[in-house]
Amino acid sequence: MVNASAMGRRRAVITSLEDHPNLPEILGVLAQLPHIADHDLPQLADAWHNTVAVADARAHALLPDSPLVLEVLACFEAVVALFDDDLTGDADYITVPTDVTNTALKAVRDAIAAAYARPLLTRSEYVALMAPWRSVYPLQNFEEPDLGPNADLIKAVLTAMPQLSQRCHDAESRRLYDRMVFTAMSLESTMRESARREAWRAAILTARRRVWLMVRRSATEAISRPCLQCGRHDDLGTEDVVLELCLDAAYGLLVADAIDDTLTDVLTMPLTDLVPLQRQAPPV
Repeated sequence: MVNASAMGRRRAVITSLEDHPNLPEILGVLAQLPHIADHDLPQLADAWHNTVAVADARAHALLPDSPLVLEVLACFEAVVALFDDDLTGDADYITVPTDVTNTALKAVRDAIAAAYARPLLTRSEYVALMAPWRSVYPLQNFEEPDLGPNADLIKAVLTAMPQLSQRCHDAESRRLYDRMVFTAMSLESTMRESARREAWRAAILTARRRVWLMVRRSATEAISRPCLQCGRHDDLGTEDVVLELCLDAAYGLLVADAIDDTLTDVLTMPLTDLVPLQRQAPPV
């Protein structure tokens, strides 16, 4: 017999993440994703076992009427994107075998599913899905991904990008977009490519490559949003150059403390000349 509290859990309708009763844990799990260290992957893989109880709990968590299940599936896709290099295994900086990473990501996906579906899961189902994650991350380490000393500026870049989608109705957005296109197409590409390569090396050496990939995914999604008023998505031929301009600035800000200031300027100044940003001075 299903008790009243269990029925209440199943009847609850959650339509937005902000209204989710388990929001803090969801945000904590998602914020940890780009900070999963290479040495964490074998631990996650060792802790994950696909028992009958785990499989049943997962099936329950991913039912069509589970809380925000489409958002959960989108998070699964984001996890694969963050670990694309690890799953391919071709890069010389990959140190964990791909089969270990693949198993570890199953533990990650189960934790995401458990966090979102907690209101409808029994305690044993929730624990079965979340246990491997909590064995490696017993405490919530982040409320949001750590973007480093220039976090606010990176957020400002990412936040501004969706506003460009209003350029078909907003004159100021149109002017800014056109200026960004002109600037991007006027830049000397060789120096930027060299600076971007050095920034990527710095991201690898400082264990920020997954944060880098998260920033890239966030920016790509932001620039791809259609206009909220008319649903149009024009200027498809120029969005790539605007995206590259914004991404270079975000990358430069992300690793500004790990590369030469000249390289940071190469990556950031083309955008900051249009949208003034003030980098935090390095500690003395």
